[in-house]
Amino acid sequence: MHKGDATDPKGLIAEAFKIDGITYEECRSIFLDWALAVPVDADSPTLIRGLLDRHPVAGHPMTQVLTEGLSAAQAPKRRGGWKGRRS
Repeated sequence: MHKGDATDPKGLIAEAFKIDGITYEECRSIFLDWALAVPVDADSPTLIRGLLDRHPVAGHPMTQVLTEGLSAAQAPKRRGGWKGRRS
């Protein structure tokens, strides 16, 4: 595996696109590893859009996982606990 860049620090996503027969579940696991490798303060939606632009492979399970990850990253977050209930 090669070293990546700011968008794909460990090169995990790039490698996933090279694996013949990779499954959706394997791609989800790789995506989780990727998410843990990016800095906490990173703009994840921008990084994911960059990955989708870099790897425009329709029908690939990693494309599906990245698209789902982008949707989840852009979804509004509910504030829980007392912060969510106070006026």
